[in-house]
This record gives sequence, structure tokens and C-alpha cells, in this order.
Amino acid sequence: MDVLAALANLRDKLGGGVADLRRMPRDVVADVTTGTLHRYRPLPGVSPVDGPPVLLVPPLGAPDFAYDLRRGCSLVQHLLQGGRRVYLVDYGPISFADRRLGMEHWVDDVVPVSVRAACGDAEAEDVHLVGWSLAGIFCLLAVAAGVEAADPLPVRTLTAIGSPVDIAAVPLVAPLRPLAAVTGGRGLSAIYQMIGSFPAPLVSAAFQLTAVDKLVTKPLTLLSRLDDRDCLAQIEAVDHLLHNMHGYPGRVFGQIYHLLLRSNDLADGKLALAGRTIPLAAVNVPVLVVAGRSDVIAPLAAVQRVVGLLTGAPEVHFEIASGGHLGVLTGRQARKTTWRYLDAMLDVHS
Repeated sequence: MDVLAALANLRDKLGGGVADLRRMPRDVVADVTTGTLHRYRPLPGVSPVDGPPVLLVPPLGAPDFAYDLRRGCSLVQHLLQGGRRVYLVDYGPISFADRRLGMEHWVDDVVPVSVRAACGDAEAEDVHLVGWSLAGIFCLLAVAAGVEAADPLPVRTLTAIGSPVDIAAVPLVAPLRPLAAVTGGRGLSAIYQMIGSFPAPLVSAAFQLTAVDKLVTKPLTLLSRLDDRDCLAQIEAVDHLLHNMHGYPGRVFGQIYHLLLRSNDLADGKLALAGRTIPLAAVNVPVLVVAGRSDVIAPLAAVQRVVGLLTGAPEVHFEIASGGHLGVLTGRQARKTTWRYLDAMLDVHS
């Protein structure tokens, strides 16, 4: 161990932290349905590249800065350094007033409105759409719904990162499915209907429990890597994210429980939503699907399932990257895997 580096890191950590958590500068473009569309400012001295802008869609539960975790390990910063125009839609914290919002709100309103607003602001014909976790599913359904309604979204490519389509392949929830089938989900339904949401503290706790082994060994990791500033900064940034998780509207949580967990409807390639059935086969743009090798929330099999369902897409690329559910998006190894896969997709289709 480099003792001098370790002492310097310890001093800075005790003095306020080693992670640079400043967010990349951005401006408000438009207020979309229960959300805000932001445009990130270009980096000085970076020449812009041709092609559509990139629109980042965060999932419910996670703060929007999951895409901008910290300087040096920020997907937003990476895209800007490549000369790309970057937009992001932010919903902010979920309140009790949002309890009646369902998945259809994001599929029919938030994603389509954000796509068209980004196109209008950038004076572009279409966008590269990127969604992580549940947002990847929202994006797939939004594109498919637009095609089905004969009002296709102006999307050039779609990238879904860590988006589990086959819930039966998620070991964490597999034991719950038989119980939910027997009870019909009535017990849990009563709870979330009463409190109106799945609260942010529970979302944070659930996320941390999926990596309980890392929680137990974190003190040892910190001590053994005290001279590794990049590692310490990543741990610090992830802790900051976990302490800023958002809740789920009660209706969305109920739909996830009944449609995805209990019935696993999407694994067959269709989802009944807001009075119609949306087939994933209707997605008609090139798609990149990325799964995390050690992701327990969205395991490989749960993510890869979608590849065989996107029969209407002109091309579907499936890639495996290092990391868990957050790591596949913005872990230190994502800089060499997921981000490069995304770069290649954007370059080919720009």
C-alpha cells in the first residue's frame, strides 16, 4: 500500500470526502408531465459530433444523477466529452399526490413528451433513447405503443441497460411468485393502497439488501483500498446515491407487483396497460440491450429474454458488462464496457 497516498486520502475523506459530486451543468428546457427536461451544456473545447441527441430516462426509485454519479465516472460527462448533445428527464421525488400515477403515465406521457421536446429543442429529427432498469422497459413500451397507435416516436436507437423483462428469472423474487399466486396479491395490495406509495427509505433499504455482502465487507474494503482514491470515490458516490433514493407511486408499485412479479406478463412479449395490449414486437428501431454480469436485481437471463421478443427491430445487440445493477450503468468497469457498447451503437446510427 502507498502509505502517503493512503494518508492523503484519509485526510480528505475525514475533511469532507474524496468524490467530486458536482453535477454537470445543465439548463431547463421544458416542463413535461410531472417532470422536467434538462439539456446539458457542451464542454468547452469539445467539437460537437453529427447525429441525434441522446435522451436519458431514469427509472423510478433512483435519482436522476445516477447518470451523472461523480466526475470521472459519469455517463453524462462521458457523452459530453464525445461531443454529443445530452438531454435528461427528471421526475424528482415522488409524493403522496402522485399515488394514482401508473406505468401508463410514463409510457404514454413522460417518455413521448420528453422525446418530442428534446427533438424540438435540438432541432433534430429524432433522438437516441437510453433507459436504465425500469426506465428501459418504459422506453421499450413507449416506442412499441407509438407504433401500435400509428404515431411512432422520433427515436433513432433505443438502449436498455439492466432492464429485467423475465421476472421469473430473478432469484430474489422467484420464491414470492407462488405465494402471490395463491393469495392473489391481496395482502400487499391493501398495504400499498393504504399508504399510497412504496416509500423512499424502503426503496433504499431494498436496494442495499441486494448487495448485503458488500455492505458487510465495506469496512474491510475501505481499509484495504485506502490508497486507491478512485475506489474510495466510487464507494462514496454510491453511498450518496443510496441515501437519495425516491419512492414509487402506489399504482406503479401495484402494477409491477401484479403484472410483472405475480403474472410475469412481459416475459411473453406483451403487456396489458391502460385498456390495450402493447407488444414488444412492435419496437421498430435498432436496440442495444446490456446486462450486468453480477446483477441480482436484473440477472442475465431476465434481461436477455427481451432479445427474442423484439422481432420487429431491424437489429438487436446483446452485451454483457461487469457489475451489479448500478455498476453496469456507472461502475468503474462500465467505462470500458457499457459506455463503449453505447458509443458504438450511437456511432453506427449517427
